[in-house]
Amino acid sequence: MKKLQQLYEGKAKKVFETDDPDLLIVAYKDDATAFNGQKKGQIADKGVVNNIMSNIIFKIIEDAGVPTHLVRQISDRETLVKRVRILPLEVIIRNVAAGSFSKRYGVEEGSGLARTVLEFSYKNDDLGDPLINDDHILALELSTEEELALVKEYAFKVNEVMKKFFLERGLKLIDFKIEFGIHKGELILADEISPDTCRLWDCETNEKMDKDRFRRDLGNVEETYQAVLARVRG
Repeated sequence: MKKLQQLYEGKAKKVFETDDPDLLIVAYKDDATAFNGQKKGQIADKGVVNNIMSNIIFKIIEDAGVPTHLVRQISDRETLVKRVRILPLEVIIRNVAAGSFSKRYGVEEGSGLARTVLEFSYKNDDLGDPLINDDHILALELSTEEELALVKEYAFKVNEVMKKFFLERGLKLIDFKIEFGIHKGELILADEISPDTCRLWDCETNEKMDKDRFRRDLGNVEETYQAVLARVRG
């Protein structure tokens, strides 16, 4: 597979065209951002951790019946994926109160929730990725009703699969965000699943094992990312 020109560069990844119009190469960067890009830095080998971890978990999710964009890993930092039209939605699942949820609703971080929460935010940096609901999504034509129903079904399925996977590795899945895209008419899971996109707490100590270490200046950021990858690899 031949890598051609760069198509896009985001906060955490670069995307390249290939000689197959249906396939792209994603290259993971070590750049780290928080608070909608207001805080910036580098986490050594973050790109390696996020690439490998994402691919391991995507395979497990695919085996559980949720289609993904993964084709194959090319190197420690690069992966071949299906080209998708990304839905402009961040899909957020919350199992425990934390982060913006705690601040927004005045709930102590770490508090249990009476039910799993699904949130949507509109992927728009200029607007600050505002929270939106089903009616907003359909009114703005960000997805169809059928796509939205399937996004919800897949999101809860991904949650169940990942909760079990991480629990077996001594980690609590507090919350996470995922993205979906359309490939040849099919809705599939895309983007990444990593310490950048998941809140993971150690089961015994509640130590934060994710990007909150960078956001909140908790230290040991690189070591924590490597520790999470080691657990994911089993």
